Amino acid sequence: MALIHYPVADKYGGTIASAVTNLDLHDIARAAKTYGLDAFYVVTPLTDQQALVKQIVSHWCGGVAAQKNPDRKRALELIRIFDSLAAVKADILRHGSGPVHTVVTSARPSPAGISYEKMRARLTESGAFLFLFGTAWGLSQELMDRADIILDPIKGRTDYNHLSVRSAVSIIFDRLLGDDR
Repeated sequence: MALIHYPVADKYGGTIASAVTNLDLHDIARAAKTYGLDAFYVVTPLTDQQALVKQIVSHWCGGVAAQKNPDRKRALELIRIFDSLAAVKADILRHGSGPVHTVVTSARPSPAGISYEKMRARLTESGAFLFLFGTAWGLSQELMDRADIILDPIKGRTDYNHLSVRSAVSIIFDRLLGDDR
């Protein structure tokens, strides 16, 4: 899975680069490890944000923090930092996973969206499925338009639909990869 910080939308629909948050790194890495993902890619072209991610990962994967909290280390070791989605896809292809199918998520429904049940069935197909999660106000329209698969949004019991990305990641992977499927 990839957490996209660029290109993402701002609240007016413009394309921006968003900031990395410590909570997203920790919580999403833990969810990725729990559900058996191969990697958690953080995508940002901003060198200061890349340095921040490296510093956080380094702190928890080395030295005293790694000794005191080895479970956190195991999760954060999944994080890989790249400056673009193209670089992420190239990394996946280098590891021999076959063609990369991009799956986008959004809080907004799409006529082309597929259900979680259909997505679970697709996970048996060959190749790698790369789930893209957007920060800020979601993935840019450009990324949405280029995706291979659009996953239906998470729907709760009300019309409010503005989950944190770390909550959405956990819900989606539980629906797709959880034991009670």
